[in-house]
Amino acid sequence: MKHQFSFILRSGILLLFFTAVFTSCVPMKRIKYLQQEVQKDDTLRSEFLNKTGPDYKIQARDNLYIKVYSPIAKTENFFQEDISTSSNYYNDQGIFLNSYLVNDEGYIDFPFVGEVYVMGLNYDQAKDLIKSIVDDYIKGSSVIVRFAAFKVTMLGEVTRPGEFSIWESKFNIFDAISQAGDMTPRAKRNDVVIVREIKGGSVVKHLDLNDIRILESDFYYLLPGDIVYVPPLKGKNFIFADFPYALVLSTITTALLLINFFQTN
Repeated sequence: MKHQFSFILRSGILLLFFTAVFTSCVPMKRIKYLQQEVQKDDTLRSEFLNKTGPDYKIQARDNLYIKVYSPIAKTENFFQEDISTSSNYYNDQGIFLNSYLVNDEGYIDFPFVGEVYVMGLNYDQAKDLIKSIVDDYIKGSSVIVRFAAFKVTMLGEVTRPGEFSIWESKFNIFDAISQAGDMTPRAKRNDVVIVREIKGGSVVKHLDLNDIRILESDFYYLLPGDIVYVPPLKGKNFIFADFPYALVLSTITTALLLINFFQTN
């Protein structure tokens, strides 16, 4: 009876051990980013042409940060809003509140000038347009135009999901993943979804981050307002960080003590 019980207990421990191994392991091929196949000449590609994606056009309800620099100090703030010198101006809320809203007709209300139509222009075109207007008032000025609320939303299997403010003109999918603290071990890296607003609706794109050819995708660089969703792997309830290792080890230890007890009695 003792030997039969010991055999059953040992078998149960082995079954529990192999269950833990096979349910908590994810193949490396599912985890590694930017994988590629070996070429016919046994070499790997090392150069890729990054597409910048569609050039963003200013739309209604966008908020633009516009700064005019003048060679004459006294006229420096001629075209600027009456802003506070407080450091709060340089946080997200301050920049947003002191930006220029593009109204539904596509105009911004620019100081001393009035309405300026900017909808449908990219940033360089808007900068050139505003500079040409400012030059009628102040010669030799320079103008900066930026998006005041570049937001990207990260959802799903990432460490820190949420909405992130971006202050770079070029921001790619891996930058976004980094901002969100990387993907979790249960993330489905070969089917990441990007939702992008377009005129009259939205477009959905599925990306394989395991494939190095993503570097040549039109969606490699993100645009303001993009939503990135990382779905979970199917059929993986226990994966690395989520697996109850302490409980398993405690169970195995208790089982070994029981085996030793019945063998010595």
